[in-house]
Amino acid sequence: MRVELIAHTPDPDRVVAAAARVSRSRRSGLDLYEDMDEETVRRIINLILEMGHMSVLEHASFTFSISGVSRVLTHQLVRHRFASYTQQSQRVIKVKEPEYVTPPSISANPEALEIFRRHMEASWKTYRKLMALGVPKEDARFVLPQAVKTSIVVTMNARELWHFFSLRTCMHAQWEIRALAWRMLSLVKKVAPITFEKAGPPCFRGFCPEGDEECPLYPGKTVRYARE
Repeated sequence: MRVELIAHTPDPDRVVAAAARVSRSRRSGLDLYEDMDEETVRRIINLILEMGHMSVLEHASFTFSISGVSRVLTHQLVRHRFASYTQQSQRVIKVKEPEYVTPPSISANPEALEIFRRHMEASWKTYRKLMALGVPKEDARFVLPQAVKTSIVVTMNARELWHFFSLRTCMHAQWEIRALAWRMLSLVKKVAPITFEKAGPPCFRGFCPEGDEECPLYPGKTVRYARE
């Protein structure tokens, strides 16, 4: 999996704070943007997060390049509807070699891994045979597995990212998209450290919507989670 933040709103923390101030000020957004020190930015963002006034986070956006992930992951990812997506097209791109994601549970089981590999090879063999018979790529791709690797460009605003992180960094999320979410969170924290300081699974903020007391992250437990 390769995840990169390729573009974002300049100084997103300050943009969010300025937007928040506009609603209660006679001054312009630009004046408010320029007339703030870091402590003021932090105070305003912490206040709006505590009050749940998340709409101002929509003024900051972030664009990611994501590759080496499965279509299982991207099918989950595009369910987050308040975002923009452009994915590698199997109608245009010929998937020449077997490139796929192997789940850890399969990798750890030699017998299961052999069965999995044979199935992957058979899928690509069928794919190539169909195209050799004149079947268009867009139809031959029907035999490719969901494990096939893909790449996608994703743009989300900070509000949607907060929602995404709350759901997908949770231990109940599927392992591959959970790993993606943690990497994305790590990247946005570098450019918007105040906005995303408290982002992550709800249990980090003292509440578990799953009510799973067996989870190592359950509020009150001290077990440290090794983030992917």
